[in-house]
Amino acid sequence: MPLPALTLSLQFARFDGAAEHRAALPRHKVMRWLRHALASDAEMAVRIVDTEEGQQLNRAYREKDYATNVLTFDYAQEPVILADLVLCAPVVEREAREQNKTLQEHYAHLLVHGTLHAQGWDHETSEEDAQEMEAYETEIMTGLGFTDPYAT
Repeated sequence: MPLPALTLSLQFARFDGAAEHRAALPRHKVMRWLRHALASDAEMAVRIVDTEEGQQLNRAYREKDYATNVLTFDYAQEPVILADLVLCAPVVEREAREQNKTLQEHYAHLLVHGTLHAQGWDHETSEEDAQEMEAYETEIMTGLGFTDPYAT
């Protein structure tokens, strides 16, 4: 079965250390990771931001006054998935270090995670939903050649 079609805008804000994040996110790999997490065709923007922009967006849209790893803005799921994913580079980098993962591996996981959110998956509704979403993320990530992102 062919993978869904994806139109992607990959954007990087200007911030210290942006080159390392660009290197971890080659367009062809980002496309591959997202397409493996999609159930249907999509148009998506992925933006890599600094702490200030990440915090501003989280405050404005989730009323949480801190920068988080990934924000998903889902606009439509039919007939085409329309979504924006915003990833906060310093948070992703810190979490990758804390979890003993490469920057690329953690970005791949968060892109898969955010893409599932764009399709209606939610881990905050119940423990059962969280376990189902984590299991699906693990299936996608291992299928992409990564280790289980939730293994400790």
